[in-house]
Amino acid sequence: MSSAIQEQERERELGHDEFDPIGTLALIGIYFLILASMWLFMYFVEFLGNGPTVVGMI
Repeated sequence: MSSAIQEQERERELGHDEFDPIGTLALIGIYFLILASMWLFMYFVEFLGNGPTVVGMI
């Protein structure tokens, strides 16, 4: 019983100003970089024709 009371005492609420979602921002940034690199690759493959190719030159 005393351990349950100690766990309740350790809990505290974070206010809106104390919450700093660095991990969420990092995941969004990584996702954006992946999307941007995919878009750039597809731009060269589909529209320019002289950039990076999926199949090597024969």
